[in-house]
Amino acid sequence: MTALLTIIVLVFILVAIWQMVKIFDLAQAKGENSAVATDKDNTMNAYLMMGFLAFIYIITIVCFVKWGDLPLMSNSASAHGPIIDNLMVISMVLIFFVQTVTQFLLHYFAFKYKGEKGKKALFFADNNKLEFIWTIIPVIVLAGLIIYGLSTWINITSVDESDDPLVIELYAQQFNWKARYSGADNTLGKANVRLIDIDRANILGLDEADPNAQDDIITTELHLPVGKPVLFKMRSQDVLHSAYMPHFRAQMNCVPGMITQFGFTPTVTTADMRQTQQIQEKVTNINEIRVEKSKALVAKGEEALERYEFDYLLLCNKICGKSHYNMQMKIIVETQEEYDAWIKEQKEFKNSLIN
Repeated sequence: MTALLTIIVLVFILVAIWQMVKIFDLAQAKGENSAVATDKDNTMNAYLMMGFLAFIYIITIVCFVKWGDLPLMSNSASAHGPIIDNLMVISMVLIFFVQTVTQFLLHYFAFKYKGEKGKKALFFADNNKLEFIWTIIPVIVLAGLIIYGLSTWINITSVDESDDPLVIELYAQQFNWKARYSGADNTLGKANVRLIDIDRANILGLDEADPNAQDDIITTELHLPVGKPVLFKMRSQDVLHSAYMPHFRAQMNCVPGMITQFGFTPTVTTADMRQTQQIQEKVTNINEIRVEKSKALVAKGEEALERYEFDYLLLCNKICGKSHYNMQMKIIVETQEEYDAWIKEQKEFKNSLIN
């Protein structure tokens, strides 16, 4: 009852304030209408517009000086990576140019044509020539970008089977990845989530009766031989995931109930990428941060953070649940000899089953 009375009193107070505001507005109605901008107001706003334009340009220059190296645009590790980077650079240059010009015109016109008493703006109710110009230019530019982007996409997703690519399945589930190598026959065996049998260690639902599945190899770490084309077949066990490998400029959705694919050729080994200047600077910076955080953790009696070491990663680029941020798998690009030695140490599916 007390709560109800409190609510009623509050409602009455709000109504009273509202009515008082209305009375105040009526009392001011006979006076000068301060809501109408004067020449002084317009001049001040015009200069503020130019000041804001200067702020936009200054902050843009500062950002370019501090963070304009675009590190992810120069460390691609796949054969098609430079093509993707080139498309991104062209798009960014066009966007930056258009943004710079249009922002200048917007703020300059607001300054030049500010409201002044007795001054009437020149306007066109209709001008087909101007409308054609500012319509056809974006159409041509966007059509060029779309055609370039589409041809690039077709080029990098058309895997040439004559190159005999290494066939690997990427299996996504909340919240981890599994890799399935196609074995000596380079053919993945049949699989279905309905065939998953945890008791027999058939964690990906492989068809145990399929001969092509017998030599398949399931791992929790992805190893790739450098210079060898790879064709990824992708499945999802539960929800929509996205296989994202940023350094290889590769991304493809993993959709429940269907198989998607993406292929590329890795060109830089993990060891070689770790020796590049950009990666070394990144690792040094991260470890300096970890050292500082570790001091605070140790002071609280907690364990210090481990030192960071660069690795290629397979990430999920779809928000697939509460542990989405932690859904990643390490990728190791190595020489063919190192890859062959590693793959020989892995168990084939037929030998990993529990009877």
